Amino acid sequence: MCTRLILLLVLTAAVLLSPPPRLFAAPPGPDAPVPAVGRAWPVGLRPQVLRGWEPPATAYGPGHRGVDLAAAPGTPVRAVAGGRVSFAGRVAGKGVVSVKLTGTGEPPLRTTLEPVTATVQEGEEVEPGEVIGTVDATGSHCTATCVHWGLRRGETYLNPLSLLPPWLLHRGPSRLLPVY
Repeated sequence: MCTRLILLLVLTAAVLLSPPPRLFAAPPGPDAPVPAVGRAWPVGLRPQVLRGWEPPATAYGPGHRGVDLAAAPGTPVRAVAGGRVSFAGRVAGKGVVSVKLTGTGEPPLRTTLEPVTATVQEGEEVEPGEVIGTVDATGSHCTATCVHWGLRRGETYLNPLSLLPPWLLHRGPSRLLPVY
């Protein structure tokens, strides 16, 4: 009887002193992995990447904080994933559209595309693949016309290609299988 009482006291103390169970996952921080929520390329079906993601070594260091996708002027620009337009306007003379992606945590992921003439307004909900603008003829920092596609969580820049699932990122030509 005494042994059972001591065991009960020890177990009760262990339960009371242990941290409470986590019922919900902690919100993602800036270092959280990027979920592959993309369902469409911003331009075309599989555009040529003219310049890839080159993260800077320091916050203000040199690098390329996004990817440049080949696109002719007037090409439709699409929402990569569902979300809400957080900005549609001009910044330093360039057309810019930013979309906060639904269901990507706090702070949410935000994609930015430029130079784009917006066909959406701030606050609008957009679906994956929905046209949000067209490629501007001027304002590109590429030697040929391109769209710069960026991704951020809070103040942290991330690789926008990480939004695309492997089946969309590495899609090759369709292949017919034999019928037996």
